[in-house]
Amino acid sequence: MRDLLLIDNGSKRADAILSLRAIAERLGARVGRTVLPVSLLHAHHVPSSILNDQAADTFEPFMRRRLTMGVRHFSIIPLFFGPSRAISDYVPERLAALRDEFGSFEVRLARNLCPMPAGEPLLAEILFDLIHDTATRERIKLSRVLLVDHGSPIPAVTEVRNWLARRLRALLDTEIELGEAVMERRAGSEYDFNGALLEDHLRKLAAVDPSSPVILSMLFLSPGRHAGPGGDIAEICATVSADCPGFRTVYTPLVGSHPKLIEILARRAAELEITSTR
Repeated sequence: MRDLLLIDNGSKRADAILSLRAIAERLGARVGRTVLPVSLLHAHHVPSSILNDQAADTFEPFMRRRLTMGVRHFSIIPLFFGPSRAISDYVPERLAALRDEFGSFEVRLARNLCPMPAGEPLLAEILFDLIHDTATRERIKLSRVLLVDHGSPIPAVTEVRNWLARRLRALLDTEIELGEAVMERRAGSEYDFNGALLEDHLRKLAAVDPSSPVILSMLFLSPGRHAGPGGDIAEICATVSADCPGFRTVYTPLVGSHPKLIEILARRAAELEITSTR
């Protein structure tokens, strides 16, 4: 018996947990087997009453339960854009602790969504599709796009956004202005690799041209306290708009909503199977 897990960082927002479940269900239908949605942290705080009466699984309790039931083979697909410390540090640490308790068991860990340096062209296509869909839906001229991510203290994670911006630049018409921004970043010049803060970049765009809408290309997978309704990004945009009358920002849907994400995840699942036969 081998469990196939789809893992994310976790959230205290029900919408994020339900999104992970929906992605896991779609992936399961694609690969023809059950995919188990598991968050690394946080999700256990959400009452099951707002999760269709099904409590969320978090990584260590889930693994302990399955190991107690005798499962000794696990395949894990990370729902992460880049090499987050959650994957490089936290997961190995918890697995080591579990092996101390339960003895040997096998874990195969798939690559992240946009492994560098090769990147993931399908992910750039997803962003491109969502940008054009948003312009059509909002009936606005596609003239200014800002690719925004959460921000990370790890340069290799930021390089994923940089790579995707380069791919988007090649896909978008040349007259479309494309920039990058980060929702939040740590203070200090050592974190300048993150680029401009979203609020600062929006204020500059508003000062140059307050009448042309800006499409935020959302490099986020699921709704939560950052990218969800009323989240941090919405608050940042509302603050800038309040200070700059007539300035408008619109958001693309999140990456987790796009069907091509399932293709990327299915490829990661297939890579695990190929690796196991070598």
